[in-house]
Amino acid sequence: MIRPKAVNVIPQPDYQLLVTFNNNEKRLFDVKPYLSFKPFNELKSIELFKTVKTAGLSIEWLHGQDICPDELYYNSVPL
Repeated sequence: MIRPKAVNVIPQPDYQLLVTFNNNEKRLFDVKPYLSFKPFNELKSIELFKTVKTAGLSIEWLHGQDICPDELYYNSVPL
């Protein structure tokens, strides 16, 4: 299976991300489990959390935090 690429990301309430992949799937990814780990702990700032954008195959935030593309896809919930 070819790894789906994140083509759009929209921050949601409660530290979740609505991610659209290039296979037209929309999935919900929960960032809360990552917030206690460096460098993700600064994403507890909701303003910084909202800086998420697509980058390459996955997503990233203003200060370079990112999620592995496989983790983003396989650990998200289909909508």
